[in-house]
Amino acid sequence: MRMVINPQMCFGQVDISQIKLDPKSRDDIPQILKGLQLIYADIETREAIFALLKSEIAPEVSHKNGRPGMELWKILVLGSLRVNLNLNYDRLQEFANKHDDIKSMLGHANNFDKYYYELQTLKDNVELLTPELLDKINQLVIKCGYKLVKKKEQEHLHGRVDSFVVETNVHFPTDINLLLDGMRTVIRLSAELCDIRGVSDWRQSSYNIRCMKKLERAAQNSKKSKSTRAKTSSDNDKIKSTHIEYINASQSLLNKAKETLNSLKTSKELRGQEIKIAQNIETFIAHSNRQIDQINRRVILGETIPHAEKVFSLFKPYTEWISKGKAGVPVELGVRVCIMEDQYQFILHHKVMQKQTDDQVAVEMVKETKERFGKMLSSSFDKGFHSPANQEALKAELELVVLPRKGKLSKIAREAEQTEDFKARRRQHSAVESAINALEVHGLDYCPDYGIERFERYVALAVLGRNIQLVGVIARNIERKQQKKQKNKALKKSFKAAA
Repeated sequence: MRMVINPQMCFGQVDISQIKLDPKSRDDIPQILKGLQLIYADIETREAIFALLKSEIAPEVSHKNGRPGMELWKILVLGSLRVNLNLNYDRLQEFANKHDDIKSMLGHANNFDKYYYELQTLKDNVELLTPELLDKINQLVIKCGYKLVKKKEQEHLHGRVDSFVVETNVHFPTDINLLLDGMRTVIRLSAELCDIRGVSDWRQSSYNIRCMKKLERAAQNSKKSKSTRAKTSSDNDKIKSTHIEYINASQSLLNKAKETLNSLKTSKELRGQEIKIAQNIETFIAHSNRQIDQINRRVILGETIPHAEKVFSLFKPYTEWISKGKAGVPVELGVRVCIMEDQYQFILHHKVMQKQTDDQVAVEMVKETKERFGKMLSSSFDKGFHSPANQEALKAELELVVLPRKGKLSKIAREAEQTEDFKARRRQHSAVESAINALEVHGLDYCPDYGIERFERYVALAVLGRNIQLVGVIARNIERKQQKKQKNKALKKSFKAAA
């Protein structure tokens, strides 16, 4: 049984629309809470968001029968806070249980309601939010924000598109340390499966992992030489011998893991958790065999491994090796994310670009943004989004396409890029870097979650949280202006009374 929000207020509880937040505070928490409060107070937006939450979060679960689950409004609040404030789940738990304003936004009476949020409860419920649901809520939040900035219905939007890398928090990958990742996982899971079955085949698993670490370190150190002299044949022989020893020890343990797995399967059928562990063992055996093959080809046979065959993380295999040519940042390990920002600084749309480059998503970003928000007059890009096909396709979608071409320009192209409108929009394009920086500060410097589905949810929550915070900032600034006007009126009255 789940409710969107409990309509029956308890003793001491303050209505969410009446919570007093400090307009002078410069911290992020009052800003995002103000945005959430404004969304809640706007009846049209609130009802639309509540309808979405009710229809798309666990729709198969009865809303009338069964044990009460976490209210859907609380899930949205906790998810937004987690990424926007760049919190891990432990700190989110502390904030949810101890921070008075956050507890009030969750619908608790601070002095009377002693409800305690368990860590696993927070993880399980925030993961109910899907990227598709968050995208729909984001559209409603932006439309609510347009009411604050007094955007006219017929007013056109001007977009700015750029991409950046969300890192996946992985160590720097080499084929030998990736093999160690695979081996220690195979050993650990094999020992875990044997413990469940009461078998002692892997009782020395900790010792085996230590041995693999020593061999990996020996192979790593054999390549390093502080001297400037050229490597001799004896140096090369030492490099090969340490790598061969590392490969042979790994292959021996992998064969043992296969034998253990086969014997456990034949002795008794695997069930429940055992099946999942066995599948993970097989997955990491395959990963380890690939790394052994690549080490053998690179070190022993002297081959160059093609980039397409390389994997940069065994635990986050969607991680990409990205070189964007930034000063001081030769390479980033993560996934590209493309965003579309409008003239009011709202992030209208985003896209996780798995195995895609900028020029492959330019037209798609514009088309999908127009489907969501309608009238779009222009959009600006940088040169990375250019291709002749994109130039033509975007002209059919927009009145003004600000997409600089690469290389030497033709006379027609030069004239097009010298128009006043083109130059004005191109100068304003760099403002999108501010939106990217804000996203990175508020959670998107790297993604700590595992799995591409969780990665997409994390990015969607960051975009939603940023827009909610922006709504809060706009509302706070309006409130400050109103307070300043009231203060000036009071001062004028006091001066008149004194005169």
